[in-house]
Amino acid sequence: MDRRTAYVLLAVLGIGVFLAGLELMITAVALPRIIADIGDWTQLRKASWIVNAYLLFYVATMPLAGRLADLWGARRLFLGALVLFTLGSLISGMSQDLDQLIAGRIVQAIGGGALVPVATAAASHLFDGPARPRALGIVGALTFLGMAAGPFIGAFVLDYARLETPLIRLGIVDGILPALLTPAWRWVFYVNVPIGIAALAVAWAASYGWETPRHGHRLDVAGAVLFTVAVGSALVGVTLLGDESSAGGPSTLAVSVVLFVVAGVTGVLALWRGLTAPEPFLDPRLFRDRVFSSAASVSLLTGYAFATAIVGGAIFVDRVLYGGPDVQRVALGALAGATALGALLSGFGARFLSLRIVTVAGLAASTAALLAMSRWTSAVSLTDLAVFMGLFGLGFGLTVTPRSTAAVEAAGRARFGVASATVTVARMIGMAVGLAVLTAYGSTQIDRLSQRIYGTPDAYREVLPPDLADRPLQDPLVVEALEAWAAARAAETMTVLFLVAGIVTIVAIPPGLALATRPRMLPGDAATGGEAAAGVGGGGGDGRDGEAEPVAL
Repeated sequence: MDRRTAYVLLAVLGIGVFLAGLELMITAVALPRIIADIGDWTQLRKASWIVNAYLLFYVATMPLAGRLADLWGARRLFLGALVLFTLGSLISGMSQDLDQLIAGRIVQAIGGGALVPVATAAASHLFDGPARPRALGIVGALTFLGMAAGPFIGAFVLDYARLETPLIRLGIVDGILPALLTPAWRWVFYVNVPIGIAALAVAWAASYGWETPRHGHRLDVAGAVLFTVAVGSALVGVTLLGDESSAGGPSTLAVSVVLFVVAGVTGVLALWRGLTAPEPFLDPRLFRDRVFSSAASVSLLTGYAFATAIVGGAIFVDRVLYGGPDVQRVALGALAGATALGALLSGFGARFLSLRIVTVAGLAASTAALLAMSRWTSAVSLTDLAVFMGLFGLGFGLTVTPRSTAAVEAAGRARFGVASATVTVARMIGMAVGLAVLTAYGSTQIDRLSQRIYGTPDAYREVLPPDLADRPLQDPLVVEALEAWAAARAAETMTVLFLVAGIVTIVAIPPGLALATRPRMLPGDAATGGEAAAGVGGGGGDGRDGEAEPVAL
């Protein structure tokens, strides 16, 4: 493959991971309108699975896709993932009820969950030496840029993809066309279809005649099932925590406990399977390598911090500053742009600096930002908001390439797919835990504060200044005072979460220091020797089937 074709294929890989990251966030913006259109607010718990089902199947698919990339080759798997993602987007956009939409989101998530690890594995095979960290930096930057851009693109689509008026002018009021093209939330999904088709065509043409090494081993179906059940049970259990809508049935806490037990048992069985199967689905022996386990740990802990920063920052703007879309765009835009910039810089920086220096510098920047955010009040300026959220994003982005590069090179060429999937799954699990903690703690605090104000008809008077204590609840001055009080309490709630995230990021520094001093820059198949030395196995033989030499950026 010549350099220009490699660039084109890298761009297509970037488009794929951008779309996968985008869908993690963009649907959340449209959720209220979706519920109003094809459901109602009494179905909120069911409607939440529009997002939760995507996250669950996205995470569960990643390690399976990484393993299949090693067994079947990354090219064909990437093309198949694009087809599934595009088809799922089409089904979601055409859905007429919640069940259809959730089914479409599951198909979309299976494709999206495969895109990230397969694209990372393909980029690792495409580029070698000092070009590999830069290529992984580009893939990482576009992944996180897609996630952070989701709320902005979603809001834009909902504002401008309104076809009701043009259809009425054309005299098309009833029938299948209005049902499929309106309302605007459908285009949150339809927008992926032409992009996915174009990316599929370019990827097919650009990668013709090229494939990554394929290893002729059987897929460990039992290990895949055990791992998927373990991850799925844990995520569903976390999702149910804090939900008190169990009306007449078993408490959600009891259901969560049962699910956690199931997750623990199947997790232990998956671990046992990985240690005893000749070709396991998830190879725990990878974690014998100190560098690999450190890279996965950094990914897990920074994923927690990322979820807290991006979601907590949005809530802070909305509930503490009462900021509108313009303020949210500034704050989240600073975080999104800085994250992408940091991921790009980490790829180029790894060429001149050690992986541990780049990682620790990023962790230090993220920690400093989170600790500063833990001191925010309702009087924080928009400038400070953007600066510190941007500083966190820059630091987080700097950790992206070092951990991916360290993981794939520690695992060896025959395990690029499963290594990249493991690191990505660790980040997503960290994000899921971060969101669960934020939701559980935030909901508890909201319930407590609501009780203080509305527990009795006169409860609100206890939090008012003495000169307003005798005024009615509807008095504008009372409303203003209560809003100020609520903003101050919300700030206290969010700053605790930022402080915890800062501590979690500090915990990531020791494993960050354990990363390799420099990328090994191994040419050709030299990485397989490192794999054998690391004791992660591969079944013997080089397993090459049409492999081309990596090219330099």
